[in-house]
Amino acid sequence: MVKVGSHELGGKAPLFFIGGPDVIEGEAHAMRHAKVIAAICRGIGIPYIFKSSYDKANRTSLSSFRGVGLKAGLKILAKIRSVVKVPVLTDVHSPGEAKQAAKCVDVLQIPAFLSRQTDLLVTAGKTGRAIHIKKGQFLAPWDMKNVIAKVSSTGNRSILVAERGTTFGYNTLVVDMRSIPIMQGFGYPVVMDAGHSVQAPSGAGAVSGGDRSMIPILARAGVAAGADGVFMEVHETPDHAPCDGPNSLKLADLEDLLFKLVLISLATGRKAPVPAKRR
Repeated sequence: MVKVGSHELGGKAPLFFIGGPDVIEGEAHAMRHAKVIAAICRGIGIPYIFKSSYDKANRTSLSSFRGVGLKAGLKILAKIRSVVKVPVLTDVHSPGEAKQAAKCVDVLQIPAFLSRQTDLLVTAGKTGRAIHIKKGQFLAPWDMKNVIAKVSSTGNRSILVAERGTTFGYNTLVVDMRSIPIMQGFGYPVVMDAGHSVQAPSGAGAVSGGDRSMIPILARAGVAAGADGVFMEVHETPDHAPCDGPNSLKLADLEDLLFKLVLISLATGRKAPVPAKRR
């Protein structure tokens, strides 16, 4: 079990949710999303961690929107953490970024493309923050044992691991639900990243494509397979999102999906209060 803020994650603890806009577009936009999603999660009874990135360093094209940058982004995330009273998570791309971000956020996320970068993993582990590692699209689930060991070698056992699809031909990902129990076998909570798993990397020319209609299906399947948590990018107008819009769930659809996911998690034997009736 991993503790993040006041939340205990993994084991038989309640299903938890990580989500928010893929990239920080501005303080007002990020704060608005954090407040609405936090209210939805409180109403349903699901532990919530806000996620948004100050920089998307692995974009398809040089012209792709990357975010507001490290300094401004961390200031916004720290404010959300203080005002909304929720743990916050963001991507880090280098050892230097990990050290700086650890001062402002609760969880450092290792992007899938960087999941084998030893210096990044070790430095992130040494910060003492919880570490959320995305399984690389190029890795088998059992390969994550060595990735986890790089972080745990620092003495940090606050580790989360995400399933986010595996490369299956050009511009295509496929999810093997066996990954969830396999990676849980390493002793850490596993998150189903239902948003990035529907991505078509570089599938729209200069940007990545995707099919957001499949997000609820993969989310439900992941929870049924035993995932400890679910991760989705959420945006009020995903068709106009500057980054990963095709892989983002519409904010208006979030409450209904989370309600269903909690019910599925209860059916798998996870301990949780029966969610309150939707508004």
